[in-house]
Amino acid sequence: MPKESAVYTHGHHESVLRSHRWRTAVNSAAYLIPELRPGQAVLDVGCGPGTITADIAGLVAPGRVTAVDANGEILEDAARVAAERGLDNVEFATADVHALDFPDDSFDVVHAHQVLQHVGDPVQALREMRRVCRPGGVVAARDSDYAAMTWYPEVPGMTEWQDVYGRVARGNGGEPDAGRRLLSWAREAGFTDITPSAAAWCFATPENRAWWSGLWADRTTASVYAKLAVEGGHASAEQLTAIADAWRAWGEEPDGWFMVPHGEVLCRA
Repeated sequence: MPKESAVYTHGHHESVLRSHRWRTAVNSAAYLIPELRPGQAVLDVGCGPGTITADIAGLVAPGRVTAVDANGEILEDAARVAAERGLDNVEFATADVHALDFPDDSFDVVHAHQVLQHVGDPVQALREMRRVCRPGGVVAARDSDYAAMTWYPEVPGMTEWQDVYGRVARGNGGEPDAGRRLLSWAREAGFTDITPSAAAWCFATPENRAWWSGLWADRTTASVYAKLAVEGGHASAEQLTAIADAWRAWGEEPDGWFMVPHGEVLCRA
């Protein structure tokens, strides 16, 4: 089976984790919650710092959650979140979603949030998620769609951010517009019973604007993404600084509004 071939565009800079730690089952996996039951075995793929994982663990207890990520260091953060919440039904391991080290039919639910946009072969990843899901179980995936992100008002530099990000992500082997492709990928992976949907994050209050614009301004100049953008020839350091300034300018707009759309699929195994 193919191994991971893409480079994770964001890395784990504080500005990235600032966003990831905000995520909950309610704001990032609401489409999955009705499928969760006490006693289920769940695999959470690409768990990151584990805030969604911990929510899922609380919903399926006394069932077990196995949380995996390609980055072993971030699993330490996820384990701390579980410990702080007093959860004893979560275990953690490193894994490549293209070749999961679990037997067939191991889990009732297999979940991946913002993962398939970053992997080298999303269809193979879904095939593996399907393989380890028990008959009658659910494979759930949710990914954002960068080209469909929209904002107001127009601030010089923001469109350049969207263009540069797309080129960096594709240069790393990923697909930043994954949200619109999830249904297609799921069908190619062999699923026939699929419920597609969509949802969005919206950042429009003064507090949310400041938070969202600040983390993207920092990410644009200080994260792995910034390094990859320059080394890949997608933008100069000066261009990235100008884009970060554009983010801050947008964040100060009293009418500022930003939408992040997500594609979602619930696939019956």
